[in-house]
Amino acid sequence: MINKRLLVKNLLAHNDENSFYDKKRQLNLHTREGKAKFLKHICALSNSNPLNNSYIVVGVEDQDNDIVGDDFFDDSRIQNLVNAYLENPPKIQYENIPFPNLSKDKVVGLVTIKPKKKTSLFKKGIHTIPANSIFIRRGSNTTPTEGTVEKNYQNVETVLSIENISRNNIKYTLDGVFDFMNYRHKDMSPKYKVFKELFVICWAGIPKKVRDKIYLSRVDIELINEQIKLFYSTQDVVTISCDEDSFTITEYLPLGLNDRTSYYPLEEKTIYFYENGYYKIENKMLFQPPEFNRKMLYHIYNSNIALLSKLEKGFSLNEREHKDLENLPSTFMICYLNGFEEAKEKLIDAKPFLKPYPPIYLSFKEAMRILRKMKYDVP
Repeated sequence: MINKRLLVKNLLAHNDENSFYDKKRQLNLHTREGKAKFLKHICALSNSNPLNNSYIVVGVEDQDNDIVGDDFFDDSRIQNLVNAYLENPPKIQYENIPFPNLSKDKVVGLVTIKPKKKTSLFKKGIHTIPANSIFIRRGSNTTPTEGTVEKNYQNVETVLSIENISRNNIKYTLDGVFDFMNYRHKDMSPKYKVFKELFVICWAGIPKKVRDKIYLSRVDIELINEQIKLFYSTQDVVTISCDEDSFTITEYLPLGLNDRTSYYPLEEKTIYFYENGYYKIENKMLFQPPEFNRKMLYHIYNSNIALLSKLEKGFSLNEREHKDLENLPSTFMICYLNGFEEAKEKLIDAKPFLKPYPPIYLSFKEAMRILRKMKYDVP
């Protein structure tokens, strides 16, 4: 069982970027350009490593390897993006790794690209990458190639060595449990459960009662053995259930036009544990968008656009407008879910104008996380 925090450290300590790993300050999957860059690196690393895992580390400064972290990223639909554009797509896994020096809302992202023998290529174009493009890694560079792809078999022993020295042990597990329970979340009723005598999950949250049902907000859930953050949100709420073999997180989305007191089930994530030290994670989308009066939505949609226009021109907002701005990320999302196709792009365009308002910008990031989770936009 690999301790993913150790793995990240050992990858960074091994050398600079090379033919089996890349590092990024952040991923931008909001835009076609950002998606194209991500897919290009996935394609190249997969083609250059047919017999060993390859990795992308996200949240690291390129020049000095400083670990600065990035936002928690939900990976449940990222494989769909890869499958949509690549022929012979590799299996990939995105995991969120907490680090002690980072704030609670920041993690290091670890993309694991599983080995496969067939060559990956773009089956359709995106941004400036045409269809049928093939990429490989030459040292630290991702480059296009034509014709037969020369497979690299020289990284197998190196990657295996890095993975072996990143194995977990009892000390790392106990240190992780004590840190979670006694320091990071001591005021949030932290809990833990052991599965199959091998796996330890810790979770913490603030209970809140809404219409006779208990939810947890500001939730943090970690698989301690592998130092993986399974769930983190400062706004959405969840319920948790478990038995001897599984642990289930049901996420709810608070939605409303004037408040956020109506909770809609969004997604169910279940981790199944087995006696042989193996586990798997299954995600099930539950969300059914609520329908609102279309005339009212037109009014809200146009009001949001007017608000953004005032911000773009540098005008100040009155108290009522500022209150509407607080609701803008969630109301734009409601509009998009009710057939206003341009609402998502309007929300993305609003990003620079919301950054000066930290609580509203946090709502923006949550709305984008939810929209990514429901469906990757891969036109």
